[in-house]
Amino acid sequence: MESLDLRKAGLKVTHPRMRILELLEQKTPRQHMTAEDIYRQLLDQGDEIGLATVYRVLTQFEAAGLVVKHNFEGGHALYELDRGDHHYHMVDMSSGQITEFESPEIVALLNRIADEHGCILDEHSLVLYVRKKRQ
Repeated sequence: MESLDLRKAGLKVTHPRMRILELLEQKTPRQHMTAEDIYRQLLDQGDEIGLATVYRVLTQFEAAGLVVKHNFEGGHALYELDRGDHHYHMVDMSSGQITEFESPEIVALLNRIADEHGCILDEHSLVLYVRKKRQ
């Protein structure tokens, strides 16, 4: 994303917005970050952008549809870029590790269930809370 994307989203191009957007883009496509993670990385890179500003920008990005905010059980809010693909999350309750996955089978099942009830599936979310199997 670039400044043009910020403008398309109705946001003014500012240094904090550009830097936070760059950080989110630098992460692997499936990595989630807290506001504190972003703040620490900005500090490590010499940017003097306050934590309150990071929260404010993330809230603006969420409202503009640039990021997705997740509130998984027992943790802080996590953010990821909204890349337009639909995926699910599996949260390891022991380690806190988040694994993302896609499943056409789940989508088909949900569409079938909605259809059986005379509905069309508009939106859905799924989070699995798991623990590793004991060996």
